[in-house]
Amino acid sequence: MLDQLKRMAVFASVIRHGSFAAAARQLRTSTSAVSQQVRALESDMGVTLLHRSTRKLSLTPAGARFHTGCAAMVAAAEAAQAQLQQLRDAPEGELRIAMTVGFARRLGPALAPLLAAHPGLTLHLQVEDGFTDLVAHRIDLAIRFGRLPDSAWVAQRVGTVHTALYAAPAYLARHGVPATAEALRQAQWLMLGDSPDAERPLLGSDLRVAPRCTSNNQLTLQQLCEAGLGLAPLGDEDVAEAVAAGRLLRLDTTLALPELPVWALTPQRDAQPAKVRHAIAALKAHLESLR
Repeated sequence: MLDQLKRMAVFASVIRHGSFAAAARQLRTSTSAVSQQVRALESDMGVTLLHRSTRKLSLTPAGARFHTGCAAMVAAAEAAQAQLQQLRDAPEGELRIAMTVGFARRLGPALAPLLAAHPGLTLHLQVEDGFTDLVAHRIDLAIRFGRLPDSAWVAQRVGTVHTALYAAPAYLARHGVPATAEALRQAQWLMLGDSPDAERPLLGSDLRVAPRCTSNNQLTLQQLCEAGLGLAPLGDEDVAEAVAAGRLLRLDTTLALPELPVWALTPQRDAQPAKVRHAIAALKAHLESLR
């Protein structure tokens, strides 16, 4: 079947360009190879498609009717190729991005210029702090933080999240500012996780703490922190509004929390569509502007 389709395309090229030689130049092959393809097509079909003379080629009635279908086939293939080329070169179509709840607020400013510049681009955000089945949700780009588990997806670093310890003024009024490692261990902690039962390291530091409250949602932890229920490690950018409003205070302690790398995960490194390449570039530029 594939050989037959190739011969039909060669036949359409001969008619388009007017001769075997011209078609051969276009197809980057020899004149004899083109002639053999057309003869094989005629043999397969059991009809003569071309009248040949030393001066010119002309279509037989059967060849004229058959050429209409062959030309349409080639035109459809060229249109499909052009559409694929456009997807590769210009951001358009649906872009599906998975991210955490806390990071979603950053995505609007990051992608607004890209969406404004490309009206053919649409956006779907899969926002959740828990596990996201990237394949099932047809995700083009996933944003992740910190140390990544082994995965077939390709990770590209696009920025850094700066974290610190935060507490509400009401909490500090009751418990004071923890000034020592022991005071930090004894504090009321709010952390990401499934259960408050187990002691765990604080964001990769040497300090191990037993959280009083846990959640699978970073925004919920921030709200609990603002309510005065404890200390929480939070992203500086995420809580900037709450700090400016006086709902949260940044604690200056001897405990230095590590910076968290921000990763863009994609299904493959090569042949990424333009929508993904441009989105990664926009995210990287936005995160760099916040430094």
